Amino acid sequence: MKNQKLILPDEWVSKISRLSIATSSKLRGQHKGGNRSQRFGASLDFSDFREYTLGDDVRQVDWNVYARMEKYFIKRFLDEQEMRVHILLDATRSMGEEKKWVFARQVASAIGLMVLNRDDRLSFSYVNETNTLPFRRKGATYRKHFLQIVSSLEKANGTGSFAREGIKALPKDSTVLFVITDGLEPIGEWEKFFKRLPRFAGDIRCIQIVTQDELNPSYTGDVRLIDAETGRDVNVSVSNRVLASYGKSQEMHETELDALANRFGIRKIQLVVEDGLQNAIFHKMLKSHWVQ
Repeated sequence: MKNQKLILPDEWVSKISRLSIATSSKLRGQHKGGNRSQRFGASLDFSDFREYTLGDDVRQVDWNVYARMEKYFIKRFLDEQEMRVHILLDATRSMGEEKKWVFARQVASAIGLMVLNRDDRLSFSYVNETNTLPFRRKGATYRKHFLQIVSSLEKANGTGSFAREGIKALPKDSTVLFVITDGLEPIGEWEKFFKRLPRFAGDIRCIQIVTQDELNPSYTGDVRLIDAETGRDVNVSVSNRVLASYGKSQEMHETELDALANRFGIRKIQLVVEDGLQNAIFHKMLKSHWVQ
């Protein structure tokens, strides 16, 4: 991996270092991190005073307050807990178009760097034959290692359905779960997938990666189309009627997918490859309060 070209250039690594993942989900980590939880603990950030009750740690008594009020009060401090973020990347064949696959990995890399920069725990997986977690680390020292792993995924050639197989590649202890996919599987499969996700994380976000050609095909005349997932081909005469029918089906699929996400409490955004990474991170995600 020493001479491997990384999916994100150095200038982007620097840009992303200013951002972090925003979430209102209760933080579940048992180790110290850079995020304030809703519990009280022993960080250096003072919260308030509370009157002493039997059983409290006497080391927390503020003797200066006692000297003034002749009552025992203890100091309370905000507890800082790690955030656990998991990124699940769709690596099935429908993601295999070069510009879509590069963009999806760039988005995954950017999110991962934000997590590691804040001393939070990051895990990453994608659907393949073994459904393993190739990365599970914490801290900024692992940024380059994470980039190398994502950059080494040269092809999206996973077989089977991402919506059916994705559950097998998830850990069960995430604060935030990012699902990066093109969302092209049948709606029935997405319903089963989305229904099961809340048991894996309190804050679930679906990032749909699409291209302009998928939204508005530019094909004309007689063309031979090949299904990226199955390899089956079909000859089609592309007319205005055919394009209108495609547009209607595509719009219906998007509407149903959005409705499913809302139904199961999943936040979803659509990113268009041609709009670029700058727009995706510093406009769409920032505007949606996914990052801060």
